[in-house]
Amino acid sequence: MSVLSQAQRIHEFLKASPLQKFKAKDIATGIIEMFPEDYVEKRENPRFQNEDDFINQVSAEIGAQKDNILNVSPYIHIQDKPRPRVFWYDPNTMYQNHVQLQTEDEVILETDDLDIPQINQISNLDYTEHDLYPILIQFLKSEIGLYCLRINEKTSSNSRGQNGNQWLHPDIVAMQPLDKTWHEFIKTCVKHGSGQNVRLWSFEVKKELTSANIRSSYFQAVSNSSWAHEGYLVATSISNQDTEEELRMLSALHGIGVILLNPENPTESEILLPAKRRQDADWQTINRILKENKDFKHFIDLVANYFQSGRLYSENWNR
Repeated sequence: MSVLSQAQRIHEFLKASPLQKFKAKDIATGIIEMFPEDYVEKRENPRFQNEDDFINQVSAEIGAQKDNILNVSPYIHIQDKPRPRVFWYDPNTMYQNHVQLQTEDEVILETDDLDIPQINQISNLDYTEHDLYPILIQFLKSEIGLYCLRINEKTSSNSRGQNGNQWLHPDIVAMQPLDKTWHEFIKTCVKHGSGQNVRLWSFEVKKELTSANIRSSYFQAVSNSSWAHEGYLVATSISNQDTEEELRMLSALHGIGVILLNPENPTESEILLPAKRRQDADWQTINRILKENKDFKHFIDLVANYFQSGRLYSENWNR
């Protein structure tokens, strides 16, 4: 068993082929072949039905370890756009965004300690909307740094009668702590000034967007995301070019963004259309949803705790 961390193994793999660009899945395959003894125990996990499942999991972990990988060497380069993300080693050029190891309370843990949701791989044709929720959460956590919660419509009180809460709340909500790495002085200034040290997000998930459901799906996202700073409609596929053009028109008019989710490899998902960011959250609408849904109330409780304490407890999030 080698003593190298996974980030260090990635460094060794990239260094062996300087200037050659690799996607996360290529690196996963490469480091498993280069360091087979390090993956014997992990491969035996019964959750992996086949080798593709195993490689997809290692690939997802690589995407979640971006900062750790950059910390290994200033000569490792990462290009996020256009998708998919690629990695390479250039011995003659330092990566301009290379950062030193973070302070003790901000250190990113080794891959085996990361709270990455374990995804049971399913044939693409067999995905349901509920199957996509943990995959989306994985993407939002690892790629954007969001703290997410699933909102279950079954926990709503339905106090307004049948259809009273139709299109009221989204499938996934999230908090983005903008001040997570800020100095305490800056946090104090913002807290007693604008108070805008977090950003709230909302996500409506659909399996596929087609000409038949595009408008109803989009306006459902408009309706149940009106309270958030940023709202998104998420799907695994868009049926044709006409549907995509319709999405672009609707997004320009109403500001809800679109994420194209890759269920097989969440790190290669794409923000197709960025949302128009609202300056302020709609606290009146938030108050109504809070009264109707226990999950959403729990979400706002966690946000309020962060406002008050400035502390994040990972075990409360991303589930």
